[in-house]
Amino acid sequence: MPVSPAPRPESDAPPPGTGARPDGRPRSARPAVGAELELSIDSLAHGGAGVARHDGYVLFVPGAVPGDRVLARVVKRKRSYAQARVQRLLEPAAERVPEQAHHPGVPWQVLPYERQLAVKEDQVRDALRRLGGLSGDAVEAIVPARQQWRYRNKLEYSFGTDHTGRLVCGFHEPGRWDRVVAVDDCLLASAAGNAARELVLGWAREAGLTAHDRRTGEGILRHLVVREGRRTGALQVRLVTTPARLELDELALALGDASLLWTRTEARAEITSGGATELIRGSARLPERLLELELGISPEAFFQTNTEMAETLYETAREFAALEGWERAFDLYCGIGTIGLSLAPRLGELWGLEVVPDAVRDAQENAERNQISNARFEVADVRLALRELTEQAGRPDLVVVDPPRAGLSAKVVRRIVECAARRIVYVSCNPTTLAPNAAQIVEAGWSLRRVRPVDMFPQTPHIECVALLERWAAGGG
Repeated sequence: MPVSPAPRPESDAPPPGTGARPDGRPRSARPAVGAELELSIDSLAHGGAGVARHDGYVLFVPGAVPGDRVLARVVKRKRSYAQARVQRLLEPAAERVPEQAHHPGVPWQVLPYERQLAVKEDQVRDALRRLGGLSGDAVEAIVPARQQWRYRNKLEYSFGTDHTGRLVCGFHEPGRWDRVVAVDDCLLASAAGNAARELVLGWAREAGLTAHDRRTGEGILRHLVVREGRRTGALQVRLVTTPARLELDELALALGDASLLWTRTEARAEITSGGATELIRGSARLPERLLELELGISPEAFFQTNTEMAETLYETAREFAALEGWERAFDLYCGIGTIGLSLAPRLGELWGLEVVPDAVRDAQENAERNQISNARFEVADVRLALRELTEQAGRPDLVVVDPPRAGLSAKVVRRIVECAARRIVYVSCNPTTLAPNAAQIVEAGWSLRRVRPVDMFPQTPHIECVALLERWAAGGG
């Protein structure tokens, strides 16, 4: 399936009207916002939107797949591309399969799973070539997910109202912050996770509670976070509200063995982090097992949302690290320490840096819990602390980096290059930022040896992969 580049932000200049193409033919005006067009989808962009062309002008159409013919309305226009929303599917692609989940969050469920895998593998290769100027030969076959449905260990739901004004709990409609689609059975969640959501919703309706309206400031309920220990069976429920007074004892009892936390926040943004969190019942840290590790996870700490495939991801990182038992490793953006701690038994020493204090506390406790004595974790900004760490601990033999979607800044790349580690294992959740970062590191003297995509998120366009960059002494290392 063809892969198209993601749109690049450009100025929203007024349309030029008519003019001439480079070949001298007349150029039509770009379609106006609100225009409805019949479009044929010919490829998929990075990020998952379908790509169509109208008289040479590119339109990105979320929810459409190659082979579809759709009626779409233009909702946003830039100089070189527009975004459009499907109004009606006029002619489905031959490879379309019936939807299984009737809720947002699974935009690629209409593609056969084998096709999803092929597209993701191609997009990693395309990003390296087009955005990094690198050969795609290092890309290996993508590792399929063990489960195509009900694989998430964490779901964040929003409260809203349906057309009758009744309280609902579900997901925001794509592109709409003010509309929540009710969910009866989330096919990304386990049966236990779904049951917990329905129990909380039933309690809230019985108590007469209302959803928070960001426009008016009225209402109490904002979000519901349900987290599950896939290996332990533990369940954690976190209710996010405005700074209101609530009686939660009845809800805590109804949830049984599940832990209940309550976060109160005045934030205007539609996020579940921040605010003041209170433990109502159970444990503030979710117990989980990953590979050989016993873990505790704080409510807002990052942990891969697909436990089973996280094991595959970290096993890949371990394979690429090729440890002999004496090495010094830096684990950057270490979170709760999962990657570094999984490597620690095969290391001489491990140093982890993370800017989130709760995550570092988790990492330190996880090291103690697993009787790992050669690991140290510090609260620090990688950009500012890496040079000092190298001076303090010595040059690393291995750098493991697992940055956020935005990737590494140019300054962090320079600091990593200064470390002069023989191996860099880069765990990426976004090939479009991995590619330029890898290119910068290659330019500094490393070789991109291997890139293995791992499908953490079936039915979605999200791509996770592990890259290995090596620097040999013969090349100046």
